[in-house]
Amino acid sequence: MTTSKSQQQTMSIGKQIAIKLRGGDIVLLRGDLGAGKTTLVKGIAFGLGIKEKITSPTFTLMNVHEVKSQKFIKSKVKNMVHIDTYRLKNENELIEIGVEDYLGEKDYICVIEWPEKITGLLQGKKTMMVDIESVEKNERKIRVNSE
Repeated sequence: MTTSKSQQQTMSIGKQIAIKLRGGDIVLLRGDLGAGKTTLVKGIAFGLGIKEKITSPTFTLMNVHEVKSQKFIKSKVKNMVHIDTYRLKNENELIEIGVEDYLGEKDYICVIEWPEKITGLLQGKKTMMVDIESVEKNERKIRVNSE
């Protein structure tokens, strides 16, 4: 378990996670609203060499970001797919927008906020669970578990 006392530290933890990722990996982010899931995704994106602005795809469900640099990671990854299932009614909504083209595929890393809503789509996939817990205003406890 790691403690973060700022958004910058949370982003740094995200970058450290990115360094360990390989194509086909799926990162699952659990935590309450405002816990820092999207901030962690920004750090992962930075660690993957993604330069564009990262925002939560709460209303679009899924954003695909091109990986421009392989500087920090060892495997060839073309894209990071950022998925937010907070407003999802059921797994079929994600299937309809093509999520199965990305989940577990070797050229992609998927990062999913609120993964508990799509457990059926994740069965048999290589995942890493990240739990983020708000402790105080700027303090977070972050626990990373590979499954």
